[in-house]
Amino acid sequence: MKIGVFSDIHSNFEALSTVVNHYKENPCDFYVCLGDVVGYGADPDVCCGIIKDFTKYTVLGNHDAAVSGRMNYAYYYDAARNALDWHAELVSPDHMGWLKELPYIAHFKDLSLSFSHGSPINMEDFDYVFSIEQANQLTSHFDDLSHITFIGHSHLTKAFALTPDGAEDVSSDCIKFDDDRKYIVTVGSVGQPRDYDNRACCTVFEDGPKRLSYVRLEYDIEKAAKKIFDSRLASNFGKRLFLGI
Repeated sequence: MKIGVFSDIHSNFEALSTVVNHYKENPCDFYVCLGDVVGYGADPDVCCGIIKDFTKYTVLGNHDAAVSGRMNYAYYYDAARNALDWHAELVSPDHMGWLKELPYIAHFKDLSLSFSHGSPINMEDFDYVFSIEQANQLTSHFDDLSHITFIGHSHLTKAFALTPDGAEDVSSDCIKFDDDRKYIVTVGSVGQPRDYDNRACCTVFEDGPKRLSYVRLEYDIEKAAKKIFDSRLASNFGKRLFLGI
């Protein structure tokens, strides 16, 4: 079985369409989006429509929660808050209803896999897991975790192996999974990478042997950025696409 897992589209139609086309040319059994379909970019509604139709599971990201009225984002910095306000105007009633119903976590019990936007503990807090210290905080929940939990949120490509005694950073372009450890794997970002690689990022999980491969794809950054520059959005949201930060 192959599962395509990706996250953090952030309203970047050009990046998302490139990723979807890649998956169609290299098909998986099903697809999972780990949230933040909206926020930052210029095409929130069209991205919602694509994800809604393409995935088997989509979970709630913090930007999705903000746009759909499921969290208070008054403490966000001005540019991010203004983007969310605008996106709430742009998203169609049908897609807004879809965002309002997204779960915080999804499970594929056949393979002991879980999918969430941030940490799978206290999910409404959308905590990050991108450092060894943060991963170590999950070891006390070892028995409650699935064998592999896929997350997004940080826009990074980090992975940690857990035992009850501690965590180990196992980040790699291709991760292999042992049966006697549990894993937290961050799948990068489709629409706004922050690991200094400006290409869209997605992943493929294969069962038997269990492994995850990261895929990086060139897309039309100039077109995506120009849409931002020509909109009400902060220009920095477009500039950072070129840098991968």
